[in-house]
Amino acid sequence: METRDDGRNARCALALLDAAAYAGSLPEDDPLILMLDQAGCFGPLGCEGFDPGEAGTKLIRHWEGGEPHELLIALPAAIAAAAT
Repeated sequence: METRDDGRNARCALALLDAAAYAGSLPEDDPLILMLDQAGCFGPLGCEGFDPGEAGTKLIRHWEGGEPHELLIALPAAIAAAAT
């Protein structure tokens, strides 16, 4: 925990909660959910809990704001970039 983060941790937590609520409202076959699955966010078989991995976590920690779907769309690209 950072003591002087100027509210960054709180903003990141709220962004993640908003993104989770948004994703929870989508059907399982939504293209965004499928993109996250293909990026490995639900484990190798696609049936585990959500885990964006180290690259996704780094993106979330430095997320400066935006709409929930923008964060979710950015995750697969961040994961792919880290894998290369």
